[in-house]
Amino acid sequence: MTMQNDAWVISLVGIGLVALLFIYVIAQAGKIAPDPAGVQKKAYALRRPLFWALIVLGIGVAYGTLRTFPIPKQQGALHPAQTVQVIAHQWSWEITPAPIQAGVPIEFDVTSADVNHGFAIFDAHDRLLTQTQAMPGYTNRLIYTFAQPGTYRVLCLEYCGVAHYGMMDELHVVARKGDRQ
Repeated sequence: MTMQNDAWVISLVGIGLVALLFIYVIAQAGKIAPDPAGVQKKAYALRRPLFWALIVLGIGVAYGTLRTFPIPKQQGALHPAQTVQVIAHQWSWEITPAPIQAGVPIEFDVTSADVNHGFAIFDAHDRLLTQTQAMPGYTNRLIYTFAQPGTYRVLCLEYCGVAHYGMMDELHVVARKGDRQ
């Protein structure tokens, strides 16, 4: 298990403990003191069902938005068909080799020669497909599978100096040998 996974599990356990504490406090606060006339307030009767409805709604929203998490797993036994070296410079990209094949996992080893940069790949409709940081002295491993052949734009998402706006490049993705277009 990687350190990131350990941090994730510790965070979830901590969030769970805090949630249990909140539930306990809410349950204690919801207890009605004995009323001499034996009449209970109707407002208190709505608290518990509303609380559980919000819990169910929160779980539903979290599941609905996170079940199709768009980032593929970055560790494990995924064997990329091609490894692409990416070095960010002020204000250009050095990407080798090219072209890249569609339909197979591609590993991008992303680093920087000078300052922090944001390596981002956009499709023809300018939708962000994937991204990672390019940092000096560190190599980020990004695995992505291009669904379609075509030309993809690479932009920098981290302000890296006065010519940041011009830090663009293109990836040419071709069909795998034997695939029909």
